[in-house]
Amino acid sequence: MHPRRFATGKSILLLAGMPAAACIYLPQTTTVYDQDCKVYARQMQLQMAQVGGFTRCINEGCIALLAAAGAVTAASAVVSGSIVVAGNVVYWFEKRGHCVPAPAPPPGPAPAGAVRP
Repeated sequence: MHPRRFATGKSILLLAGMPAAACIYLPQTTTVYDQDCKVYARQMQLQMAQVGGFTRCINEGCIALLAAAGAVTAASAVVSGSIVVAGNVVYWFEKRGHCVPAPAPPPGPAPAGAVRP
């Protein structure tokens, strides 16, 4: 038996005995308080979720399931990541519209020798 083929067979058997799960990424909106603007603002984050698992698979079927789970995870990360970036840009503009800038501190006494305009 070829050594490489034996190693591949052992790794497939090892993977077949382990439960595997498919994960996806979902956008999640939360509300945070912005101390500088004194407003509550929304922000989006990625959240990982497990959607299922499989425990029994054999040879090529196991490889196909793992490949499909990896493809679904990657696709959901790209799509959800794009949604999060676009959503955070919108929320940033929304926050800027509601932001009340802190008033400038009142001018103190002029330093000695300074000329005021």
